[in-house]
Amino acid sequence: MIRHGETTANRDGLVAGRWDVPLTETGRAQARALQAVQWAQEVAIFASPMNRADETASLIFPGQAFQTIPELSERDWGIYERGPLADLPPRSQTPVDGEAWDEMIARVQTGICIACDIAGTALPILVCHSGVIRAARILAGQDTPGARPANATPIFFHWTGTTHEERPYA
Repeated sequence: MIRHGETTANRDGLVAGRWDVPLTETGRAQARALQAVQWAQEVAIFASPMNRADETASLIFPGQAFQTIPELSERDWGIYERGPLADLPPRSQTPVDGEAWDEMIARVQTGICIACDIAGTALPILVCHSGVIRAARILAGQDTPGARPANATPIFFHWTGTTHEERPYA
């Protein structure tokens, strides 16, 4: 999984959620830097349909086709969208006019399953959002959604035989 490059909302400390904010020049440079990653196997690329993820995928993998999966969209934070990150309620609370955390986890699970089915034997790379990666952590058996993942940094969920272990992709 790869969180999109830095956006104007990330830079300004605002909740983006379903607000389709653009990448900054820093975010574009972060994405382009990932062109140098040497993937250990054939990859299948998937992205959230939100512009920040779509553009990030296009910059990481120029000229390569990828598929958008709506279930990989960021959480709808309802009344908190466009407001300060510091004002967000706990994840377990459903924001007014927003999406419940357990509903998001179920949606993300569907998106991951779709990507894995389509990828077949290729390594599925999902270019998505902080909330999607946090939901994936819960789906992978972690106790908490953890800290906000860094922009444009590949995260690999490695199966140990008993659980998934999150590690940087190397």
